[in-house]
Amino acid sequence: MKEIEFIIKPEKMENLKRILDNCGAHGVIVTYLSGYGHQRGVRQVYTRNEPSGGTLLPKLSFRTVVPDGAVEEIVAKVVEELNTGSFGDGKIFIRNIEDVVQIRTGMRGEEAL
Repeated sequence: MKEIEFIIKPEKMENLKRILDNCGAHGVIVTYLSGYGHQRGVRQVYTRNEPSGGTLLPKLSFRTVVPDGAVEEIVAKVVEELNTGSFGDGKIFIRNIEDVVQIRTGMRGEEAL
């Protein structure tokens, strides 16, 4: 199993939800956050008067856990649909999940997803 975390622009939320639903992701956790990446929150227009330091931009973090076989399909569809070609499109982090336990039933592994 893998945990996939997507850091995206808030306006892409519905697109990502649709992709995850269509690919069989059974649940997501969404966190609203602020941050910046390599561009430090600066748009693609540069002037002498730009403030130093980073500008925090609104972002969303979507996390889901899926079977290993679903990861590549999900990643490919997200990159295809959410890529605008401009800075700030986001990142995808993929982590191994050793086990999962559903508290209500005690089921373990992929059955618990």
